[in-house]
Amino acid sequence: MHTVVVGTSGTTAQDVIAVARGNARVELSADAVAALAAAREIVDALAAKPEPVYGVSTGFGALASRHISPELRAQLQRNIVRSHAAGMGPRVEREVVRALMFLRLKTVASGHTGVRPEVAQTMADVLNAGITPVVHEYGSLGCSGDLAPLSHCALALMGEGDAEGPDGTVRPAGELLAAHGITPVELREKEGLALLNGTDGMLGMLIMALADLRTLYTSADITAALSLEALLGTDKVLAPELHAIRPHPGQGASADNMLRVLAGSGLTGHHQDDAPRVQDAYSVRCAPQVNGAGRDTLAYAATVADRELAAAVDNPVVLPDGRVESNGNFHGAPVAYVLDFLAIAAADLGSITERRTDRLLDKNRSHGLPPFLADDAGVDSGLMIAQYTQAALVSEMKRLAVPASADSIPSSAMQEDHVSMGWSAARKLRTAVGNLARIVAVELYAATRAVELRGRQGLTTAPATRAVIEALRAAGVEGPGPDRFLSPDLAAADAFVRAGGLVSAVEPVTGPLA
Repeated sequence: MHTVVVGTSGTTAQDVIAVARGNARVELSADAVAALAAAREIVDALAAKPEPVYGVSTGFGALASRHISPELRAQLQRNIVRSHAAGMGPRVEREVVRALMFLRLKTVASGHTGVRPEVAQTMADVLNAGITPVVHEYGSLGCSGDLAPLSHCALALMGEGDAEGPDGTVRPAGELLAAHGITPVELREKEGLALLNGTDGMLGMLIMALADLRTLYTSADITAALSLEALLGTDKVLAPELHAIRPHPGQGASADNMLRVLAGSGLTGHHQDDAPRVQDAYSVRCAPQVNGAGRDTLAYAATVADRELAAAVDNPVVLPDGRVESNGNFHGAPVAYVLDFLAIAAADLGSITERRTDRLLDKNRSHGLPPFLADDAGVDSGLMIAQYTQAALVSEMKRLAVPASADSIPSSAMQEDHVSMGWSAARKLRTAVGNLARIVAVELYAATRAVELRGRQGLTTAPATRAVIEALRAAGVEGPGPDRFLSPDLAAADAFVRAGGLVSAVEPVTGPLA
């Protein structure tokens, strides 16, 4: 089994995905253990002093003005976890919870939180045991971090609340810890606060969305090329010299991907045949510009994610000179903004994708294809309602593109009077990514059918296109023919896209795509 070592200097997106999706084993480095111990010594020294220190010997948020006596501090830490574990609604996905837990461990291991080494080790043990605390959809305003979701995870470390075992059964967390020989933690000064004061949930969802969207953007370049081919469009608009004079990196990468997919096609460049055209429609001609702008948005979002992965997000933090200082680093704005940016870009990609599908199905604009790509139009409806489904998904994508981060709602008696709503931005992006995969799958389904019908007209498709069709048919997605139960075909196409099947099918022909 792959092992991820957590040190003091952050982690990588690849490690987050390995733990969240691949169940990689987690270990603390020797440097992390030493840093944890050193920071704890500072916290213990401050706890012994009569002067109040926020998070160590005071209450929290709007209650920070109360000095807590030593005999009540353990109870204070337990209470903050219990009271903040106030989530409601459906359960959050296992991979999201695992990412959240791992990223909180990353910050704890930095040595800036004052948490004892044994608490960090228990966090690693819970991950390694495959125990996943039950976290609910609602409860985070993205400031101070993802409070309720992280609190449900901290509650499980204490042996309280519910969790899912490695067998998928939800049981009391205490039972699961005992079954795996894990001793529940007894929290001390600052530890409860340190376990729940971070942007880990929204960051984890950002990292997984970036991974999924990279695959989807390359897949969308491929389906756009297939649609261009099926519509007898021209590949001259993809020439590198045209994109060099508007040098957006993503645009050039998308155009290059499409050009390589179309290499060797006998379908492109028929503008002056039976239905002369000066130019292709925007949805065909401008695919590199739209797809490419989304790619550049991904690149910016990845820089924000990388900075967060290197960060220690907590309040207060322990500094190397021995100070424990309050700060605002828990605010989710940097992450929330890019989550919303990605939702906007994904909605636009879905929108242009659906327009090409509609063009493939319209006999007045498809340049010789049968209405709705039907076998016997009138008797057969073909892909008419597949486009309805795609359109419904696009409409939903537009609603999901409304920024969550433009909203704020005050909390904690106006102490926390401006919040990021980053968790909400992450949750809606997660839905948008799933919808985008379905939208691309419908274009793939329509474009491959259209290209096969062109083959019956005696036109030769590109080698990369033939590779896609062969792989798609091998995945159980049928080709042209009379009407049949369409939903299973679309579901299979969706699974093919999500698994990266399009990219895997094309790259042996084209070489690696961007």
